[in-house]
Amino acid sequence: MLSYQRLSAEVYQLDKPIGCSFGDVEYYAARLAGVSGKILEPAVGTGRILIPLLQQGFDVRGFDASPAMLEICRNNLVAHDYDPELVYQAQFQQFATEQRYEAIIIPTGSFLLLEDDASAIETLAQCFQALTSGGRLILDVFFQHQFKPGTSTVKTFQTAQNQLISLSMTSSDIDYVHQVTTTYHRYDKWDVAGNCIQSEFEIFKLKWFGLAELTRILTQLGFVDVSVSSDYQYLAPVRNQSEIISFEAVKP
Repeated sequence: MLSYQRLSAEVYQLDKPIGCSFGDVEYYAARLAGVSGKILEPAVGTGRILIPLLQQGFDVRGFDASPAMLEICRNNLVAHDYDPELVYQAQFQQFATEQRYEAIIIPTGSFLLLEDDASAIETLAQCFQALTSGGRLILDVFFQHQFKPGTSTVKTFQTAQNQLISLSMTSSDIDYVHQVTTTYHRYDKWDVAGNCIQSEFEIFKLKWFGLAELTRILTQLGFVDVSVSSDYQYLAPVRNQSEIISFEAVKP
């Protein structure tokens, strides 16, 4: 997965700073109400979800595969008076730990960054092992309604140093067999004189899952009481126009 390098992480922080929510922060806080034990957030990113949960009294840890994301996350933790060692570097499929968690959360589609079935299943199996008995896994997936191969968009972001970062996104391919979309991202940073001082290219792949498919995988791995919710409304039925699909499953 060639994604979330330095400029990509910087843009994420600019575009979605701590305090930014799409309904996910409130939803996860509500679903975790009553959880007093440890919570793990894989793919913690910049801490956009982690820090608000810490502020509400939850005992949350996190990890991420991206060193650039972790650097920003640790800076954000320090800025909010939390221990930067609450997060560490690890891969989705290789975070095995002796620590057991009362809940594991993967909000806002981070799970879709796993590009193949084997990686996704291995990650879910690791989550199962890392949960306590009665512990819950909560994760989001989403439908890519707007994905159209060949279309391009450009966004720009202003930094605190009055530099500009431009992001060009080109929707490249839909692999219907393996259920993966591919988008090309080009990041360019420009100084105040208009000189390009840094560039990055990112291949951004997202895998989608059907509702019955992911429910079956969770059940085969040993999870019980699998429920599905739509658009951060608990147990709201999923419809074709739904944006976010939240799965919840329990380790018996």
